Order: sequence, then structure tokens, then C-alpha cells
Amino acid sequence: MKKTLFASDFHLGIPSADGSRLREKKIVNWLTKYQKEVDEIYFLGDVFDFWFEYKRAIPKGYSRLFGKLAELADAGVALYFFKGNHDMWMFDYFEKEFGATIISNELEKEIKGKKFYIHHGDGLGPGDTSYKFLKKFFRSGFCQWLFARLHPNFGIGIAQYFSNRSRLAKGQILADQGANKEAIQIYFKELDRSNTADFYLCGHRHLPIEMTLPNGGKYINTGDWFFHYTYALFDGTNLTLREYEENLIA
Repeated sequence: MKKTLFASDFHLGIPSADGSRLREKKIVNWLTKYQKEVDEIYFLGDVFDFWFEYKRAIPKGYSRLFGKLAELADAGVALYFFKGNHDMWMFDYFEKEFGATIISNELEKEIKGKKFYIHHGDGLGPGDTSYKFLKKFFRSGFCQWLFARLHPNFGIGIAQYFSNRSRLAKGQILADQGANKEAIQIYFKELDRSNTADFYLCGHRHLPIEMTLPNGGKYINTGDWFFHYTYALFDGTNLTLREYEENLIA
């Protein structure tokens, strides 16, 4: 039986062109490792630290990743991209180029006989009302129309300026709030009470987590590829959190 891969939060584009390219090479090598073993790959959001698809332009770079995605698609591997809070402005580029499926919010799906609930993770659970409001605005057609009026040199330049000054670009890892305070875990525990799924997956928090919920469902946060290089692998029976280890020289 073919395997299924899940990963999130590559944040390609920061903290520098060289640093991003080194991570990109590592991601491509990881995909190559599993290329013949998998039939589906789910990218759970924030693949890019910034992404916007103009009608005739996209952000420069990422040619190694795009080449590997094309190779995977041509080999029959199904690709799924979730919109994260950093790359929510995905439209149809990945659909047209790689035959990918774009997921705007949650995906509830049966994979090899098991029920999955998958989300990027942003905005789930209680609290964070200001972000939830901003998310609705940034995802609105009006906001996207406004940004598209900016010349790509200016629009992408502004976005990259702020990306390079983010906490993540400066190497500041997010704090673990603990199981009882983590909003995403609270959200999944509530879902699990109604036996919504066998497995619950998300990213967003940059914290690799693997835990069994009180009602028997399993929750995995895929972590990130900025600090941890972690991902989830489903072999048809078990879903496990793993770490990819490889030392690359720039």
C-alpha cells in the first residue's frame, strides 16, 4: 500500500535567499526520498512566507521545489495545498501547473479507510479574535483586488520587507502554551468527543506534537521546516510524526 505524507510551515523566502534555498534543497531531497513510496502529499499551509498570484506574475524563486512538484505530479502523485496564514493568496497557479487541489479551510476525508480532519490550524479554537477578523478581511475578494492593483515589484517587495522582520525570520521560536491552554488542542478535543475522525492534523504552531485525545482520536501537529524538519507519515494503518535529518552545505 502506498504511503501518505503531511508537512507544513516551510516558510520559504526567509530569513535570506541563501537560507531559504538551503531549506528548499532539503525539502526536495525529502520529497525525492519518498517519491516512489507515496500516492498523496498534503502541504498543510505556509509553504511560503509570502505568496500572491498576480494574473501574469508570481514571486520569484522556488524553481527547485516547482521542478520536483512537476515531477511528482507527472508520476501520478496527488498534491494538496492548504492555504496558510502566510500564503492564503493562492488561487489557481498550483492547480494549473501541478494539478494540485487547493484547500481553503478544513478538509474532512477518508484516506485508506481512516477518517482524517486536516487544517492549517490558524484561527482554530477559542480566542485570537483580532486575527480571525483580519483573516476574513485578507481573504476577501476586495482585499485581494486592492493588492493586485499594486505593481508586483512594489507589492511583493513590501511583503518581503515585512517577512524579513518577522519573529520567525529572526529565529524566535513560538512558545508552547501547554496541552491545557493550546487553542488547537482544545478545538480538536471538542471535535473528538463526537468521533469526527480517527486522525486530526494541522501545522501553524511550529511545534511538533503527537498525542492521543481523550476519546481515542490522534492529533499530530506537523511542526515546521524552519526549526524542526518534522512531518507525518501514514502507512495505511498508523500515522506517525517523524523528523527528517540531513546536513546540507550551502
